Amino acid sequence: MKHSPYISPATIRIVTFLLLAAVFSVNALPSPPQPARLRPEADAAFQQYVRLTDARNQSEITAKNHWLWPDSLPEKERNEAFSALKMGEVKVKRLETLQNGETIDCPGAMIPHWVGVAFIPGAKLDDVLAVLKDYNRHAIYYAPDVERSKIESQDGNRFRVFLRFRRHKIITVVLNTDHQIEYFRDDATRAHSRSSSTRIAQVENPGTSSEREKPLGNDQGFLWRMETWWRVQERDGGVYIQSEAATLTRDIPTGLGWLVGPFVTSIPKETLNFTLEATRNAVRKRIQQ
Repeated sequence: MKHSPYISPATIRIVTFLLLAAVFSVNALPSPPQPARLRPEADAAFQQYVRLTDARNQSEITAKNHWLWPDSLPEKERNEAFSALKMGEVKVKRLETLQNGETIDCPGAMIPHWVGVAFIPGAKLDDVLAVLKDYNRHAIYYAPDVERSKIESQDGNRFRVFLRFRRHKIITVVLNTDHQIEYFRDDATRAHSRSSSTRIAQVENPGTSSEREKPLGNDQGFLWRMETWWRVQERDGGVYIQSEAATLTRDIPTGLGWLVGPFVTSIPKETLNFTLEATRNAVRKRIQQ
């Protein structure tokens, strides 16, 4: 008796699932990528990148006419953007700081740079600042991305803060980070802050008795530096929050783009989007108390 060569769609799905399970099972996954060294030239390039980005930020803050990035859009696009924000959308876009119109070369590294803005209806400026400055509770506000948080010291509007980040995308990365942060009250309806990482250490075997920090600048290179600029503006019956972040990461090694790529491309954008939404949720809860 001759058998039909037809294979049912259900059989194809089952076979495909089993193949994928075998390929992506824990035992089949490769080891984390080999350590990447932070080169002095890359660090210097990033510092120059930050200096130029700082100058642009300070110019916009002083001018006040482009306080939020959608303010600089043509009228039609600007109106559409603010309408979307008022409906609850988070607007995010990629940035690049140029030097004399040219890309800043960063040997062996990349500089992901994103800005995002969200709207919190019914909020006041002080409501938002209270949440942002409440670093001892950031592990609650921004869980699971922030696993631990603590104010190490405070002098008025100057903070030294410890944050432990955890991100999972194929593999899990845990980072112990220290930051210096300063807040500025610009007028009755505007404020901004500036944050710089002072130490970022990747954690090996987190949560176990063998937990330890990898050598600074000689780890998997998922995050070596982090610079953040926040702007907050009360208007339109609520508060707009804008966060801009530039980070320094390793470049993507040949053959490991599927493993490393998400951390140095999509993770910065996803993290920014999550941070803005989590801030909005925390402020809403504060208002309702």
